[in-house]
Amino acid sequence: MDPNGAAKVMEFMSAHVAQGFASLEEAADVIAAYLPHRPRRTDLSGLAKNLRQRDDGRFRWHWDPNFVDGVHRGRSLRDAHEFQAGLVNLDLPVHLIRGRLSELVSREAAEAFVAQLPNARFTDVAGASHMVAGDRNDAFLESVVSFLELLDLEGKAGHEDAVTD
Repeated sequence: MDPNGAAKVMEFMSAHVAQGFASLEEAADVIAAYLPHRPRRTDLSGLAKNLRQRDDGRFRWHWDPNFVDGVHRGRSLRDAHEFQAGLVNLDLPVHLIRGRLSELVSREAAEAFVAQLPNARFTDVAGASHMVAGDRNDAFLESVVSFLELLDLEGKAGHEDAVTD
């Protein structure tokens, strides 16, 4: 991950951890300001799934705020090094789907990651930032289904090869 991009995302995530939002509309306004490439949603039902209304009436993100604290303490950097070291043993199929507007992962970093893995595929989705499914759910799902179909075909081909040998 790009450290500057990660810092930008973490700043956004931590900006409203304590006080939350007075309404779903306020949260939607904050998100729209952060993601200007994405039209502001008028249907807030999807946003309601990502926020919880607390006893004080305010809406807060449903994720654990300790995650943000852990990132600020450098835990994610240690985890990233351990993850990187473990890649040499990874042989299962991997599909990296990146939003082309992502501030977290550059195209070069994504290509370098995929190049390290024997069974990896990379898809770069135009018009999407780091939240590909939120920005371009159609393209995200198409990419996932295509990957799974490819695996299914390879699995069937592998099975047929094993039977005919």
